Amino acid sequence: MGCCTGRCSLICLCALQLLSALERQIFDFLGFQWAPILGNFLHIIVVILGLFGTIQYRPRYIVVYTVWTALWVTWNVFIICFYLEVGGLSKDTDLMTFNISVHRSWWREHGPGCVRRVLPPSAHGMMDDYTYVSVTGCIVDFQYLEVIHSAIQILLSLVGFVYACYVISIFMEEEDTCRNK
Repeated sequence: MGCCTGRCSLICLCALQLLSALERQIFDFLGFQWAPILGNFLHIIVVILGLFGTIQYRPRYIVVYTVWTALWVTWNVFIICFYLEVGGLSKDTDLMTFNISVHRSWWREHGPGCVRRVLPPSAHGMMDDYTYVSVTGCIVDFQYLEVIHSAIQILLSLVGFVYACYVISIFMEEEDTCRNK
């Protein structure tokens, strides 16, 4: 087989998806974003399963990967809508942390060019409240960085879906050819 086959391309794409998901997982852990952490973890498991299925010629594993990519696109569209505040969603809610903490995206305070200052709390505020952190000078606002991350995930998933469907059809065609002999 040549190196530019659909199978080889899907292997490379799965490896790229793993790297992208691991990078995203790290920053979600830094921001204590529990919903995305759980989603990223499942995504990493299924991409490894798809990678294994591609390497070992297991079309059923690739089918699981294919179905997951559709769900992953849906999740990332939700993330984009959440951070752009579409349809009544608000990026200032605790939805991504399952309402168990007041943490927000790590990029909110640590984005490119951001200058973070801790302001003294007011008399009626609590000491550990995050409202006392002032962030100025960001080159790109945090919500747009999150949207970029999700858009990259969508792009990789859509390309992965196409390649996975192609590889499944090739594997099934080879299986049918072997049965007919």
